[in-house]
Amino acid sequence: MKVLVAHASRYGATQAIAERIADKLTEAGHEAQARPVEAVADLAGYQAFVIGSAVYFGKWLKEGTDFVRRNRASLAAGQPVWLFSSGPLGTQTTGANGRGVRAGAEPAEIAEFRESIHPGHHRVFLGALDPGKLGFRDRLIKALPAGRTLLPEGDFRAWAEIDTWANEIAHELAQAPIGRRAGEPTE
Repeated sequence: MKVLVAHASRYGATQAIAERIADKLTEAGHEAQARPVEAVADLAGYQAFVIGSAVYFGKWLKEGTDFVRRNRASLAAGQPVWLFSSGPLGTQTTGANGRGVRAGAEPAEIAEFRESIHPGHHRVFLGALDPGKLGFRDRLIKALPAGRTLLPEGDFRAWAEIDTWANEIAHELAQAPIGRRAGEPTE
């Protein structure tokens, strides 16, 4: 099955997650391509989609959100779709409010996407922050006392968890007839 793993990534951490997912899907026998959302002009020819974005301040990057909205009709047409977000940083599992860090990190757009394109799953993965790659605006935010707390440096991505999710997608793709969403009951 031909799978597009589209990503919106500012500094490369989300791109690396997308590439890892595409590699795992390819290992499982699917034809998977990881591509930046800006490089995808047409969804024709793909039979499944995994779409991810980096998350900043509780929202997907504009490029990722625009991609889903622009392709809403195609993504809602019946092929399997999965979404992922990359963003929370650090090793804490619960936030100050006592909720799970990732549960509270679901981006604002995901509710809209669930309603409009009906993805099979949405996963939030921990991200990575390399201060040497930060742009001017993000360096300014990082320089603030609150910025240092909100933006800890390091690679917090859980590769085994990402691999497990990609393998689950590969399994669902193998079980889903073309034109039926993964996870949908068969008649």
